[in-house]
Amino acid sequence: MSHRFFMHPLSSDRRWNHLKAGVNGVDSRLKLCGTKRKADGSFHTGTPTFLENPFCVHDNGHAHNNIKETNFGQDVSMSPFYHQCYSSVLDNPATSPSNLLKLSNNPFGQRKMQRTLSMPQTTVGDNSLLDGVDVTIRRVNSTNSFPKLRFRDHIWTYTQRYLAAEAIEDAILETGPTKHEGNVDGMHLVQLLISCAEAVACRDKAHASNLLVELRANALVFGSSFQRVASCFMQALTDRIALVKPLGAVGLVTPGPNLNSIGSEKKEEALRLVYEVCPHIQFGHFVANLTILEAFEGENFVHVVDLGMTLGLPHGRQWRSLLESLANHHGQSLRRIRITAVGPCVNRFHIIGDELEAYAHELGINLEFSHVESSLETLKPEDIKTYENEVLVVNSILQLHRVVKESRGALNSVLKIIHELSPKVLVLVEQDSSHNGPFFLGRFMEALYYYSAIFDALDAMLPKYDTRRAKVEQFYFAEEIKNIVSCEGPNRVERHERLDQWRRRMSRGGFQAAPVKLVAQAKQWLAELKVCEGYTIVEEKGSLVLGWKSKPIVAASCWKC
Repeated sequence: MSHRFFMHPLSSDRRWNHLKAGVNGVDSRLKLCGTKRKADGSFHTGTPTFLENPFCVHDNGHAHNNIKETNFGQDVSMSPFYHQCYSSVLDNPATSPSNLLKLSNNPFGQRKMQRTLSMPQTTVGDNSLLDGVDVTIRRVNSTNSFPKLRFRDHIWTYTQRYLAAEAIEDAILETGPTKHEGNVDGMHLVQLLISCAEAVACRDKAHASNLLVELRANALVFGSSFQRVASCFMQALTDRIALVKPLGAVGLVTPGPNLNSIGSEKKEEALRLVYEVCPHIQFGHFVANLTILEAFEGENFVHVVDLGMTLGLPHGRQWRSLLESLANHHGQSLRRIRITAVGPCVNRFHIIGDELEAYAHELGINLEFSHVESSLETLKPEDIKTYENEVLVVNSILQLHRVVKESRGALNSVLKIIHELSPKVLVLVEQDSSHNGPFFLGRFMEALYYYSAIFDALDAMLPKYDTRRAKVEQFYFAEEIKNIVSCEGPNRVERHERLDQWRRRMSRGGFQAAPVKLVAQAKQWLAELKVCEGYTIVEEKGSLVLGWKSKPIVAASCWKC
C-alpha cells in the first residue's frame, strides 16, 4: 500500500472506529484470559499487526466496562460503516480487480475487519473471568461449528475476508473509477471467490456450492482478465470441495482418477505457446546461459547437468542457444561438452539428444549427450557420471519447487547430491511467489494475486478471442492453479516460494550466493524481445527478478559450493 494512502483522513480516527466496529466491541481485558497470541510468521504476509493482540480494543482511550453480546457470524453488510464505505463501490465498479489484489497483498497496520457468514456464531455472556467468574460461551447451532478450533483459527479466517474488503476502499481512494468490463464487475468476483474459499475451508459444502453456481455464470473463459482467472480458480475450488470430508473428519478425501485431466498433447502445445508468448521461461534460459558461458570461460572440458531437461521443451531450445554461443566465443579452446538430462521422459530425451548432437556437429563442437532416468526425489549421486578436469554446472529451470515438501527431506536430499558433485555454479530459476504456506486460505489469496498479474499480462499481449491465449490459460496456468488450490500432501507439487525463502533453503543446503551481474544485458534482452510494455527486470540482493508492473513473476539466482 502506498504511503499516500496513510495520509488520507480515513487512516486515523475513522479507521480506528471501523476497527472497533469490526470486532464489535470485544473487551480489551480479555487478554488476561490467556488469548494473547503473536501473529505466526508463516501466516499471510498481509496479516495486520493488530492481530498480535486482537482483543486490545479501546473506546476513546478507555476500556469497555461491560462485555456485550458478540455475534462473530454477523455479516459486515449489516454494520453501519459498510454502506457508507462500500455500497457505492458495489453499485458502480470503481477499480481494477488486479489493483484490489495487489493492495491486499501489502502489509497492514491497524485495520478494519470484515466478518463473514461462514463462521460459527459465538456469544459471550455477562459472566466473565475478568470478575473472577467463569466465562459462559454458547455455541449457536451451525454446520460450521468446530469445537476443537482455537480462536486464532477464527481470526485467521476473518483476516482473509477482511483483506479483500480493505482493498476495495483502498483502491477507490488510490485509483478512482475504471471502465466496467463484463456482466459482473471484478470486485464482486473477488468477493465471491474469497467467500467460496472460506466456505470450502470451513467444509460448508452447501454454501460453497451455491457460490460456485454464481461463479460459473460470471467467470468467463473469454471475458475480462479477471473473469478468466476467476474461471480457473472456480474450477480449482470445485475440485477441492469434491474432496472435502464430512464435518468431524480430518483432512481431505483421497483423490481418485482425475477425469478432468487434460491430455499430454494439449499440455505440450500449451507449454510451447507459453515459451513463445510469455518471457518467463526464456528469461530463465537467458540468465542461465550467460552464467554458464561465464563459468566455462577458458575451459576445455565442460559438463552441464540439466534437472528436468528444461521442462521437456522440444528441440532442446536452451542448449541450442548455448551451443551457438560456445561456437562463436569458445570454439577454439573447447574440446568437449557433455550434457546430462535428468528426468523420467527417456523417449523425449533420446530425440532431443540426437537433435543436439547433430546440431553441435554442424557447429564443429564435440557434444556427448546422456540421460538419467530418475525423478529428482529418487536421484542418487552415482547416477551422474563425472570426469576429472571437467567443469560442472547444474541447471534447474522451474524444477526444484516440486521437491519442496512439509518435511524438507526431499529437497535437502537433492541439494546434498548436487553439493557432492561440487559444481562450479548452480543456476536456480523459480516462480517468485508464496504458494506453499501451511494454510489453505493464505495460499489461495497469494495465488489469486500472482495469477491475476499473469492473466493481466496475457490480456496485454494477445487479443481477446485469441485461441492461443485460451490454451495457455486453460491448459497450462489453470493446471498450476488447480494443483495449488485443490491438492494437498504428495499430490501438491506446485510449491512455489519467494526468493528470500529460497535463499534460506540454499544456505541450509551448504550453498553460497553468487551474485548475478547481468542486469544491463537482461534489460537489453527484454527490450529486444519486444513482448509488450509492462514487463520489468530488477536486481534484488544479487538475483534477477522478472516482473509484471512491479509484481514479481520469476526469479533467477546463482549458487556455488
